[in-house]
Amino acid sequence: MKKLQFILLLVLLTSVSGIAQTINWVTLEEAIELQKKTPKKIMMDVYTNWCGPCKMLDRNTFHNKDVVDYVNQHYYAVKFNAEGNEEINYEGKTFTNPNYNPELANRRNSPHELSRYFQIQAYPTIVFLDEEGKLIFPLRGYQTPPQLELYLKMFKDDKHKEMDTQEKFNAYYKAFKPEFEG
Repeated sequence: MKKLQFILLLVLLTSVSGIAQTINWVTLEEAIELQKKTPKKIMMDVYTNWCGPCKMLDRNTFHNKDVVDYVNQHYYAVKFNAEGNEEINYEGKTFTNPNYNPELANRRNSPHELSRYFQIQAYPTIVFLDEEGKLIFPLRGYQTPPQLELYLKMFKDDKHKEMDTQEKFNAYYKAFKPEFEG
């Protein structure tokens, strides 16, 4: 009996620790609304259902404890299917995917109007928005936790505003010491 109780406790603790390691994803509209009460930047994961690197980013980076903790503390996190069919209100406009084909839901589909608005050209892309919901930067491609850490910290601390040349970014990049496990 004690052995069974121990096993059940172990299973429960494993389940709880797995739950604790998730990013608090919200919609873009929810993030914009939350910014009004507590200003934070937005990190938006722009993905598609068919994209292998998108799935790797979700599995390897967005489930990393360091990334989860940092994003949950300093950002509002949004997941956005760049070829999905949801209606999104942003900056006073309604964005849809008028050419969406439900038969292609898990294959290449028509790009969402919001994808075009943010000029998304590759998947995955992580879009960073400031506390006013305005575009800071679209970061293209798969990022490991230490690679993403550089941008999470740079944008959170507004260091990007000091980098008006490639040389300044290169100096920041060379001096940056990642702390996230990768």
